[in-house]
Amino acid sequence: MASVPSARADYYRRIKPLHLTPLWEELHALVPREPNSPCIPALWRYADIRPLLMESANLITAEEAVRRVLVLENPAMQGRSSITQSLYAGLQLIMPGEIAPSHRHVQSALRFIVDGRGAYTTVGGERTTMYPGDFIITPSWAWHDHGNEGIAGDSEPVVWLDGLDIPLVRFFDAGFAENDESRAQQVQRPEGNSYARFGYNMVPVRHAHASATSPIFSYPYDRSREALARLQRDEPSDPWQGWKLRYINPLTGGAPMPTMATYLQLLPAGFCGQTHRATDGAVYSVVEGRGTAEIAGQRFAFQPQDTFVVPSWAPLRLQADEEVVLFSFSDRPVQQAIGIHRETFLND
Repeated sequence: MASVPSARADYYRRIKPLHLTPLWEELHALVPREPNSPCIPALWRYADIRPLLMESANLITAEEAVRRVLVLENPAMQGRSSITQSLYAGLQLIMPGEIAPSHRHVQSALRFIVDGRGAYTTVGGERTTMYPGDFIITPSWAWHDHGNEGIAGDSEPVVWLDGLDIPLVRFFDAGFAENDESRAQQVQRPEGNSYARFGYNMVPVRHAHASATSPIFSYPYDRSREALARLQRDEPSDPWQGWKLRYINPLTGGAPMPTMATYLQLLPAGFCGQTHRATDGAVYSVVEGRGTAEIAGQRFAFQPQDTFVVPSWAPLRLQADEEVVLFSFSDRPVQQAIGIHRETFLND
């Protein structure tokens, strides 16, 4: 009589041609006791990446590349062009005089300006000039192009962090894209028009907004930074996150994009945060200051313009050597929409 292991092996061999697999052999991997992300913590130093970005400008133009980007690929997920299971991140460069041609796609995108000033992006016929620290949205299926004309004749390379929900859309096999017939859109509304209509807790009286994305597509850093500074003066910091604000869709109070939440936080000099963790893995861009992120027991010293990733359910503890400002984004809106988001705040 065959032993149980050999009988099982024979059974598995016979059901395989029928494209069947025994759940009992995979159950604990499919339904884990707690999240076990294949992503690992990582930090990308801008000082190391910037020379390589500049070198790429000699190899390919923005128009030829469509988007000249170095993808920030999670070290444990090589070949997938993903920074987490659900998020894509990359650093995009546009040189003076260049245009990254107009196109559109169903993937939602954010731009967080890291370096340089004077470039612009045009979204749905409205242009906005980019400055470091600005958070800019490209809604799903919206025409958009980028250019770099400089400011008052003073042109310089401009780099921003791209964040997209590419892996999430890929998971659903729902990706569409289309190239525009012209390199750049015709500007139809003056710069700042969307903010004038929606950025002051007011809405045009006959406006009917059908999109799930915020009607504001440019959130200037100077306004966001001023809000953090005011909170710093008026109230004590949170023991885990300092002073942290989330960007919102002013029409709903929810996230600016249906698939990605965005945040800006301030850590005072000498801040030694307590540990917290959440199921939404997050990508951080350092705007100001130097400090340390302890992620799943690994310590990463960061400085301005660096990027780091915190995988799902990885414990995070932030420290600030000097006053620090961090921008971050995650897939929290999706997790909240389907009721699976969890977050814990630990007392160290």
